[in-house]
Amino acid sequence: MRRQTAISGINPAGSSRSLRLDPLSLPLSFHAHDTRADGGVRRIELHRERVVLHRAVKGMRMAINVRVSDFLGVALRGLDDAQMLVLAHRDPSLNIPLCVSSDHEEIASAWQMWSDIFALPLLTEDDDREPAARRRRHNAIRARRPKFLMRRRGGNLINTETVHRDEREIIARD
Repeated sequence: MRRQTAISGINPAGSSRSLRLDPLSLPLSFHAHDTRADGGVRRIELHRERVVLHRAVKGMRMAINVRVSDFLGVALRGLDDAQMLVLAHRDPSLNIPLCVSSDHEEIASAWQMWSDIFALPLLTEDDDREPAARRRRHNAIRARRPKFLMRRRGGNLINTETVHRDEREIIARD
């Protein structure tokens, strides 16, 4: 039987020891805390070009594949007695913890190293960036429309029949 924490789930990485991932040993696979996932834990695969998040929500297992270039940067967050490095995404549920330490020199060198490896900017807590607006997919529903409907001519409502006022109408009868 596994030991469970107060939030119900196995102990996530960093629960009994400080979390320190080595950026020079990519690809990495580790478990992290996730409040929305079943069991409160998700598995993260961290590569140089992409991040894969494996989790189950309400019994449905899923794998979320995110490009590293989609992340905002490597953010430094302050905790009670330590600091934490996070691979920050505009969706907070996709943030990836990288390092937790109370040593300021260690966290500064790790912050720079992660930023260099992923080619992402350094972010601090002061950088309150607005979440980027979702991009609309260009012509997202075009593929759903039947092509023959696109070839049809629409009605011409602008040029209605001309109405002549005060004129007598000539009707030809046999």
